[in-house]
Amino acid sequence: MAAQFGRRLRKGAATTAAAALAVAALSASQAPGVTNGDPGRQANAGASTAAPEEGGATGNSPYYTDLPPLNSPNPSVSPTASSSSIGTAVSRGAAEAGIPATVLDAYKKAEAELRGSKPGCNLPWQLLAAIGKVESGQARGGDVDAEGNTLHRILGPELDGNGFALIKDTDGGKYDGNSRYDQAVGPMQFIPSTWAWAGRDGNGDGVKDPNNVYDAALAAGHYLCRNGWDLSVQADMNSAILSYNNSQDYLNLVLSWYEFYRKGTHSVPDGTGAVPSHRSDDGSGSGSGSGGSGASDSPSPSTPGTPGTSTPKPAEPTPGTPSTSPTLPPTATDTVDHLADAGTAKLTATAGDAFTKRISTRAETKAGRTVAKVRVRFTVVGDTDATFTGGESTATVVTDSKGVAVAPALQAGEKTGDFTVHASVVGRTVKGVDYAATVTARAADALARTGDTALTCTQGGEFAAQVQVKATYQGAVAGKVAATATLIRSADDPSTNDKGPYFKDADGKAVRTLTDLRTDADGLLTLPKLYADDTTGTFLLRITTTGGATLTVELTVAAADASPSPSPTASASASESASASPSASPSASATS
Repeated sequence: MAAQFGRRLRKGAATTAAAALAVAALSASQAPGVTNGDPGRQANAGASTAAPEEGGATGNSPYYTDLPPLNSPNPSVSPTASSSSIGTAVSRGAAEAGIPATVLDAYKKAEAELRGSKPGCNLPWQLLAAIGKVESGQARGGDVDAEGNTLHRILGPELDGNGFALIKDTDGGKYDGNSRYDQAVGPMQFIPSTWAWAGRDGNGDGVKDPNNVYDAALAAGHYLCRNGWDLSVQADMNSAILSYNNSQDYLNLVLSWYEFYRKGTHSVPDGTGAVPSHRSDDGSGSGSGSGGSGASDSPSPSTPGTPGTSTPKPAEPTPGTPSTSPTLPPTATDTVDHLADAGTAKLTATAGDAFTKRISTRAETKAGRTVAKVRVRFTVVGDTDATFTGGESTATVVTDSKGVAVAPALQAGEKTGDFTVHASVVGRTVKGVDYAATVTARAADALARTGDTALTCTQGGEFAAQVQVKATYQGAVAGKVAATATLIRSADDPSTNDKGPYFKDADGKAVRTLTDLRTDADGLLTLPKLYADDTTGTFLLRITTTGGATLTVELTVAAADASPSPSPTASASASESASASPSASPSASATS
């Protein structure tokens, strides 16, 4: 692509060298690992020696060259090249950071799937967002329906060898509507020949469609994760990006958007995303902004010899405004006025357990009619570690024929307290529903000692046995339950005793109350060793748990034996007496 870049510029474009210099200079300010000294070489430093596949995923089709907002308000650009010839640094930072809701959801879903199927790849969704921005302007500002299907076809120019690669038709026009030559297709601009092996079903409908943003995003993720690349390593990320479109300028541009999205982004309604206007094959610097990679929304092929042009089509939507078409009927999502609860029961679970009830939400029109096939997003909000099954804090579900979306089961974490699950419509700003949920502490309703050995000790000594108890709740093992152990004054006075048995802290000092105790997974709790001071008598150890279980254990401290041991002579005499009377009974012997 780098060698062909100049040939792709239309009449009036800067030279290849000047264009490359300008792209590198503008992009380098935000690309990781890139310095202004030599942007191109720095960005590719340490890249894999394996040559990228010729043509890559896109057939090296054109792409959008609009740059993210620069770090400096007055960027320095080489006087030998005009930035308008190869890309414009936009100034609307907040707008550029917004990604259409369905498109953003597709990127995050793809990252989550790759995290499980190829954990060593470490794919960040922001990389998919960067490529999606450069290839199609985030599906032309989110011009998709609730299922992620593009509302207008996004096509690159014919790859007829006239200023582009020569790739004759490989799909019979199935995806691009062209039975003579292939064209890059969809939000991630896959050429049909690559899609044939790289395509994925990202939305679970049983179809692999490059025109669906969920399918395309997942396919792009797998494409970038092949060859054993670890995208947390800059060299591998560079190689993966170059394999997608083999151009140093493309690499610099994607890395710039990747860094931009890493610094923060947010969701915007579908159809309201900012649409780029400058393309790598548009030397005038005022690209039409019709679609990614020089794309059009018509299946008609480009005019031979004029790369990137297409048959006339309706005017494009203004960036930042909803995409509308009077000829298109409203989608199911367009008819939704609000969400309503569909009979969700009280959401309560014990820490570590699954919630037995699930959230049900219904999509309705203003007249109260239910709406099917609407994407509803459920988001866990609040100071909690509760998640949906699978460890995700968000879940997207399509409403059924009755307009109801049932969220995946919630899983409570270890953090107790209240939190909220917010239900919203993907792609529309309408009234949602908030669901209150509570995680309660683990509890036990019974405690019992695991042994019956008497717990005794002499003054100033150490109890030979440690106290161990087992906690249960409704007859089942109660694991990870909080407990407290206290040496109390009496059965009627639970205050801490200041005399008698005690535990030792880390410094060896006497302590008579232990907090922050917790039973293990089997419900067992073994207390530290107990020691006795000089006070004799019977003492009480009380153990309590969350849930109200209580057990009181008796401890006995006896006086130390003060009588002297028998003298050796006396002992010997006793032995001799016993030997002299072999028929004597034991009691008689003891009396002697």
